[in-house]
Amino acid sequence: MRPLVALGIFGLAFFYIATEKANKVRVVLIGAAGMLLLGLAPGTEVFFSEHEGIDWNVIFLLLGMMIVIGIIKQTGVFDYLGIWAAKRSRGEPYRLMVLLMTITAVASPFLDNVTTIMLVAPVTIVVCERLRIPPQPYLIAEVLASNIGGAATLIGDPPNIIIGSRAGLSFNDFVVHMTPIVVIVFALFVVLTRFLFRKSFRYNPEQVAAVMALQERRAIRDAGLLVRCLAVLAVMIVGFALHSVLHLEPSLVALLGAGAMLLVSRSDVPEILREVEWSTLVFFMGLFIMVSGLVNTGVIGAIGDWAVAAIGDNYLMAATALLFGSGVLGAFFDNIPYVATMTPVVEGVVEQAPDHRTGQSLWWAFALGADFGGNGTAVAASANVVALGIASRSGHHITFWQFTRYGIVVTALSIGLAWVYVWLRYFT
Repeated sequence: MRPLVALGIFGLAFFYIATEKANKVRVVLIGAAGMLLLGLAPGTEVFFSEHEGIDWNVIFLLLGMMIVIGIIKQTGVFDYLGIWAAKRSRGEPYRLMVLLMTITAVASPFLDNVTTIMLVAPVTIVVCERLRIPPQPYLIAEVLASNIGGAATLIGDPPNIIIGSRAGLSFNDFVVHMTPIVVIVFALFVVLTRFLFRKSFRYNPEQVAAVMALQERRAIRDAGLLVRCLAVLAVMIVGFALHSVLHLEPSLVALLGAGAMLLVSRSDVPEILREVEWSTLVFFMGLFIMVSGLVNTGVIGAIGDWAVAAIGDNYLMAATALLFGSGVLGAFFDNIPYVATMTPVVEGVVEQAPDHRTGQSLWWAFALGADFGGNGTAVAASANVVALGIASRSGHHITFWQFTRYGIVVTALSIGLAWVYVWLRYFT
């Protein structure tokens, strides 16, 4: 009975989030309260359990980066980059989209997709406002590109960090096994965007001419502050890239960076804290608690056990189930708590594999499904939620279905190509 009640609460909350019949923060807080009051979520353990509670690494990573972005914004660098991107693309909408997507996809494997979106989204909004074109399609395309690009490395997507830790996979393992299919998927995605967003491409000659006449260097309001901020940001990027060597979680790197930014900028702290997307952080906390109710009542575990029993010793079927199953389930549950929950199940299946190569193929199928499934809906990955929060705050609201109707198409393409890759590389 308890699993059905938990599933009912989650399903009802997801319905209201998807249809936007109520504020999504209010919905997840009510859903989380229901899970806790009915004893479905594990009580105070939601604040302490790594696998059945709030993922504080995600929350503090977001908080730290929001503070960093708030300080960097004061330098005028986002206006500078916006003008540069507009001039580089000569205002041609598709060329601009490809430029912004490429920047996002190249940065995501080395930062992480959440951090990349927080850096690129403000630039996108500025350039679109300069050209008087709607920024929503560009933001959606960037999020999709970030989730694809972030799959390439151990640190590019938070689920990869969880999988790498549990499976003992290194940074180089991810590069060798994940990067080839990521490059293929992204190349086809760039072509696909030409058709997906064709109705959104607008060319305004007057605005383009005005932007081409601008001198981007004049947008920099405080060059000294920019130099200091970029120095701190460079150290942070090194910290993100070497977190497994330094044994520092990305969240700690972000918080240390935020503290250093406040120190070198001498910014007004209350003013910077107003730049933080508090509603986004609260939304994640509520979502994590609701997912913990599904974990605690055995809903997700039961799904995993059923999958193990159904697979038997057919490991191509196991890889297929992990790939497509993670793509589907990861689209409805944030892929971070989903991966944290399902990793022990996958580990059990891998232990029964007849050889190392077959066992490793299951981990890669799981990672590809979870990463690419993050594009499935507007709440499937942290980067999606963050981008929608930034868009809403800037007055360019993106609805759940506006994002999802593109995300589903890209997810289907990505998962299909990933299956062919897994089959050809590990089973033929």
